[in-house]
Amino acid sequence: MSDLDRNYSSPFGRAAGRVDTAAVDAGLRAYMLRIYNYMAIGLAITGLAALGVYMAAVTGDPAGAAAKIGNAYLTPFGYALFVSPLKWVFMLAPLAMVFVISFGINRLRPATAQMLFWVFSALMGISLSSIFLVYTHTSIVRVFFITAASFGALSLYGYTTKRDMTGMGSFLMMGLFGIIIASLVNIFVASSMLQFVISVIGVLVFAGLTAWDTQRLKNDYIYGYASAGGDIAERAAITGALSLYLNFINLFTLLLQLLGQRD
Repeated sequence: MSDLDRNYSSPFGRAAGRVDTAAVDAGLRAYMLRIYNYMAIGLAITGLAALGVYMAAVTGDPAGAAAKIGNAYLTPFGYALFVSPLKWVFMLAPLAMVFVISFGINRLRPATAQMLFWVFSALMGISLSSIFLVYTHTSIVRVFFITAASFGALSLYGYTTKRDMTGMGSFLMMGLFGIIIASLVNIFVASSMLQFVISVIGVLVFAGLTAWDTQRLKNDYIYGYASAGGDIAERAAITGALSLYLNFINLFTLLLQLLGQRD
């Protein structure tokens, strides 16, 4: 904020500069709080959707089960969701929603964009519900809190650091594309060692993206949205929440692969 104070000029002198800086500070806090609130609500929807779908997908009655995965007996709904070709629809639906929100955000009303974000969060929960079939519930909860603590610390660092992290963006994006390509290759190779390497590198990449995105969102407000306000700032808050939400979810799933205890 010191740069903003130095660059601000007013016919009323330094007092006006301090008032303007204080107003931007207050607006920035409200803007970032709105982003974190959106993200937190999205995560809550995802968690509830994942748990609800899992409970509807399994049964304790072997006689009425449509299939069995590991130690879990699946209901017909669970079979359709986890075994039948319909599973690809639920796996790819969140990706489609990301493109809809990201590329259509400027044409959407804030209320519509917000609703799409909630729908995306629910679809992501459906897609993630299968983790309850693979990992013990205790380890899922443990990894979630590890992720929450790590994410909080990384985001706080990105918000408070004086270091310019702009140059990290292209490097982290290259790492992200590398992870995507390696993951696609591993679908066919099915190498446990490659999966371990992907998970470790992925955690580092998304840890960096969490801090980088937080600083980017802060700077975007200071040098752009502070003077824009209204629908523009609201849409920016939703896309910002989406960015941080995706960082959190990816950190969680990658840490679960490293630290989760299989059922």
